[in-house]
This record gives sequence, structure tokens and C-alpha cells, in this order.
Amino acid sequence: MTGDVEHYFTAQPASPAQLRERSVTLAGKSINVVVASGVFSPDGVDRGTAVLLNEVPDPPGVGTFLDLGCGWGPIALTLALRSPGAIVYGVDVNERALDLLRRNASRHGLSWIRAVAPDAVPADVRFDLIWSNPPIRIGKAALHELLQSWLPRLAPGGTAYLVVAKQLGADSLQKWIAKQWPDFAVDRYASDKGFRVLRVQG
Repeated sequence: MTGDVEHYFTAQPASPAQLRERSVTLAGKSINVVVASGVFSPDGVDRGTAVLLNEVPDPPGVGTFLDLGCGWGPIALTLALRSPGAIVYGVDVNERALDLLRRNASRHGLSWIRAVAPDAVPADVRFDLIWSNPPIRIGKAALHELLQSWLPRLAPGGTAYLVVAKQLGADSLQKWIAKQWPDFAVDRYASDKGFRVLRVQG
């Protein structure tokens, strides 16, 4: 937090939650979700996440999936709606975001979503699929540290899709990932509305 400005990556937002309902379209279905202040994109699905969800291929029917930086949950909810045989981890440092994801998963009966803080994911868990709108605004060093923690947890043959605004460094991030993990295949999977969807294959 800087001065009176509260960021969505604050662990415990101090502002009142101000819970409110929104109707959103996820996995081709119109559903009602609970959102709140103090989390990323508190009024619905942001443009970057919408690009990711529109561009990525359907997830496998089963597997262990990760939504990294889940917020109130549009990505995790989409994964769970499309793959009821999967285990979906929604990970965020923001406790309010995790509470919202739990509420949204519960109201739609998506019991296979696990909304947890990063250190609550068992160390031996590997992910067949990662979908993420990563928190670019935490800064380059913190973002690199975040990806260094999670991309190596791709299962053999697993794939990560990351959506990043072009103007916020998508192309340089693609180069950094390729240099950091030469054994991974990294490419620009899609581009739309000023965003890149990067694909990382383990």
C-alpha cells in the first residue's frame, strides 16, 4: 500500500468489502457472481482476462489446473465449469479475493475448486494446465519471482497460458521466459485488443 492507495495484491484489504452481485458470462453460461472492492477487476471480467478466456483452447476434462492470481475467480470458475473432473487451484495473496472465489464456487456447486494462499498449495502438486492474468503491476522483479515459483511446477507435457498487455511488456516477458527456461517451448499463442497470450509448454 502506498499512502492511501490500496492495491489488489494487498494481502488484507483494509477497505470495506462492499459485496455486490454481477452477471457475467463464463464458459458460455450467464452466471451471477459476488465481487467486491479491494480485489482486481471488482466490477466484472477485465479485458485481459476476457481475451485469455476467448483465445485459449478448451481445457482437458481431467487434471490438476491452476489459476495464478485468481482474484474473485473468473478463470478458476471457467476451468471448473468446463472440466468438472479436474482439480482447480485458485491462488492469490489477497484474502478477500480467496473469500470471493470460495463464495462463487459454493453458489455454483463447484466443489473441485480450491481457493488457497500460495503457501497452502502442497509442494508436490504439479499442474497440467495454468491459466493466468498475472499481476504485472507488482513490478518486474516480483513478477519474475512469482513465475519462477510456479512455472517450474508444470507437469511434464503441461501448458501455461499467460495474458499480458503488449504495452506492459508482453514481448519482453516472452523473451525472459524463453531465456530462463530453455527446455520450455514459449510462443505467442494469440494477440487481441492490445494483449498477448503467451503459451509456455513444459
